Amino acid sequence: MLPGSPGAPYGPKAPRVLLVDDDPNLLVVLAEQLRDDGFEVATARDGQEALRRLRSGWPDLIVLDMMMPRLDGLSLAREIKAIADLPIIVLSAIDAADSKADLLDEVAEDYVTKPFHYPELRARINRVLRRLGDRVPRQSLVLGPEVSLDLHRRTATVRGRLVALTPTESRLLYALAANLGGVVSTETLIARGWSETDDADPSYVWVTMRRLRQKLEPDPDHPRHLLTVRGVGYRLVAAEPTEPTGPAATDGATEGGRTGSPATGPAGGSTGGQR
Repeated sequence: MLPGSPGAPYGPKAPRVLLVDDDPNLLVVLAEQLRDDGFEVATARDGQEALRRLRSGWPDLIVLDMMMPRLDGLSLAREIKAIADLPIIVLSAIDAADSKADLLDEVAEDYVTKPFHYPELRARINRVLRRLGDRVPRQSLVLGPEVSLDLHRRTATVRGRLVALTPTESRLLYALAANLGGVVSTETLIARGWSETDDADPSYVWVTMRRLRQKLEPDPDHPRHLLTVRGVGYRLVAAEPTEPTGPAATDGATEGGRTGSPATGPAGGSTGGQR
């Protein structure tokens, strides 16, 4: 890495950012602004050039335009994610909420709509880089004899089988693993998983947790590792918990303190167990 300037906020080693956009003027201006703020910057004007850049070394983060010739941003992002779990911030003139949600769920850590203000983009870059610095080990996080997580590669191993995790699933697991054994509120998980979705609500977390239990738990209806804390949030535990005995027990409770009939998701279908 190139050494940062003495006053650079990141010290002697600058985070490496790859900018991918077919607008040459934007590339020049944005690269200069990021370098002034202590980043090491490489640029590419289309997806093919970006792939050539990646062959010579991996950046810490990619800022990626969606609308490009030769290889569009979504196709490029999918190719990158198939190789390595590099964090991607999407730049796009498309402001549709559904498009944002789909990209955040599949390939992106964050989403910035064009035209944008540089301080906002810089803040989002810093937030993603800080998020990657959570107290999550780079080695596998073993939850039990049948389940381990490799969050930096966005995968899990369940009963000897490799399971892929989506960006949203990984973001929630990052937050839970950084507080292993402790409770993480539903509000915190919403902020971590859907920072760019204005109308995100607890049902987003419920659905994602149900999906994670289907992927990770030996018995999704009786989870051992992804536990609900009634009316508060969730916790991730690395060993089978003791059998609950009191009314405040977490396992088997539904969000918001609701009990009784089987839980239903936002689409109205039965979850077949706790959220």
